[in-house]
Amino acid sequence: APAPVVPEVKKETIDNPYGLEALWSQGDFVARGTLIIMIIMSMGSWYIIFTKLFEQRKLLKSADAAGAEFWSAGSIRKGADSLEEGSAFRFMAEQGLKAAHHHEGTLVENIDLNTWIGMSVQRAVDNIASRLQDGLAFLATVGSTAPFVGLFGTVWGIYHALTAIGISGQASIDKVAGPVGEALIMTAFGLAVAVPAVMGYNWLIRRNKAVLEKVRAFSGDLHNVLLAGKK
Repeated sequence: APAPVVPEVKKETIDNPYGLEALWSQGDFVARGTLIIMIIMSMGSWYIIFTKLFEQRKLLKSADAAGAEFWSAGSIRKGADSLEEGSAFRFMAEQGLKAAHHHEGTLVENIDLNTWIGMSVQRAVDNIASRLQDGLAFLATVGSTAPFVGLFGTVWGIYHALTAIGISGQASIDKVAGPVGEALIMTAFGLAVAVPAVMGYNWLIRRNKAVLEKVRAFSGDLHNVLLAGKK
């Protein structure tokens, strides 16, 4: 006997009338402005995270180069020239050489050479540490304010949803769930912006400590070399 023919079941796809697209098309200038602000926060956070990671990786690579090439050079001048142009470790070496070769003048002569070189090298280290902190304040600000920005968008959306429900006089589930669900998207978006910013901030702070340890170790050895002529 022939096999029975099974009728094909067609799946009906229902478009979701609620979501980001509906929120953008139906929202007012406050809701759209809130979304734009959170998008800018998210883009800025990811840009800073990737930029600082590249900068820290470059510093760690320069630290390895300084350990392999700088101390094997015949002099401090040759060692500084062997480092990459514009690197933090070459900057410290240049500042130390400048302090050692320009210890003169009526005011500077009153400071002993040890203190003068130590001050110059320490200022270079502080400058590098300050540069490493660039952008981290933005991440901290985004991590602490993005949830509240999203909450503001949620409160604003629920207010308009309840106002529309009150005007229409209908409080059925389809009239309440849709607008309130759209408003809650703002809170979820705010958390999605804040969590990567906070995690990136803590991660970069921990990596900065590792980088600064290598910078301070190099500065201490450089100080000793400039004074005693050996590591």
